[in-house]
Amino acid sequence: MANPVSVPDKTSTPEASRQDQGLFRNHAPVQREGVRKMLRIMWNMIFHKPSNTRPAAAIPVQPLTREDLLAAPNHSVFRLGHSTLLLKMQDKFWITDPVFAERASPVQWAGPKRFHQPPISLDQLPPIEAVILSHNHYDHLDYEAVLRLAVKTNLFLTPLGVGDTLIKWGIDANKVRQFDWWQGTEIAGVRFIATPSQHFSGRGLFDGNSTLWASWVMIDGDTRIFFSGDSGYFDGFKRIGEQFGPFDLTLMETGAYNVEWPHVHMQPEQTLQAHIDLKGRWLFPIHNGTFDLAMHAWHEPFDRILALAWERSISITTPQMGEAFNISQPQRGNAWWLGIEGESEGVVQNA
Repeated sequence: MANPVSVPDKTSTPEASRQDQGLFRNHAPVQREGVRKMLRIMWNMIFHKPSNTRPAAAIPVQPLTREDLLAAPNHSVFRLGHSTLLLKMQDKFWITDPVFAERASPVQWAGPKRFHQPPISLDQLPPIEAVILSHNHYDHLDYEAVLRLAVKTNLFLTPLGVGDTLIKWGIDANKVRQFDWWQGTEIAGVRFIATPSQHFSGRGLFDGNSTLWASWVMIDGDTRIFFSGDSGYFDGFKRIGEQFGPFDLTLMETGAYNVEWPHVHMQPEQTLQAHIDLKGRWLFPIHNGTFDLAMHAWHEPFDRILALAWERSISITTPQMGEAFNISQPQRGNAWWLGIEGESEGVVQNA
């Protein structure tokens, strides 16, 4: 592991992650779900899920080629699905939470199945300077993708403990850099800082919270990008905004929310507030449109966040899968999901 650099606060020393008996925990107390509630949630997810949690027709995907990516200008952001984004900075490529599996699950014969294929295959991706991981849940950390990316990736940036998992999987330890909250590094002219989020971790029955979760700040010259990973709403967003904002682009979790788990995933109203706390310029909703992970309609996150942003005059972009967003020449995109399900009530049509 490379030596991480602690990032000084503008006003005081930021607080690192906390551990209790070897397990990581959030700074703010998060209510633990009892066994009865967890069983009820699982029962409803299996037997009472509405039919509209999956799209009625194929999601539009703009296919990408390696040549497309190489020709793209710097500060292009390509949405590949869910929380997987390909960024071009300093003429190099960086990818967040790469999930290319058919299912976000420990097995590929059961579990949430993709709505669409990735716009580009792993083999077609150009060399990757670094993979940026937020935490170890299956919809963010894909075993097969990590192994296949290893041959074309220089570095893997992870929260504490997630890098140990990669090394156990066979990734060269010299390629793995692990960070606590408020630690960072500079790679090829781009600064990366692991920042807090309010979430949890685990890939099995007995490893809950044994690895850290994080959001990420990316700084390329005068351009600043925030990647939320997964998080409930908390005062850490305001602290990150004070530390590193304003951000040109916030890549914000908007989806897989439910009143049953309010502390670990944000409602769209909270996503918008977090963007404001971060002093964001453009809001780019992610963590939606690829997997069926909650009880809400698959298009509801888009409907709600778009309407909220328009009410508050917030600049928002909703690219299709595979479509580029250029931070230097931003565009709103369009409400592409309306063509799949028909117009949703209360949605602004000309996004």
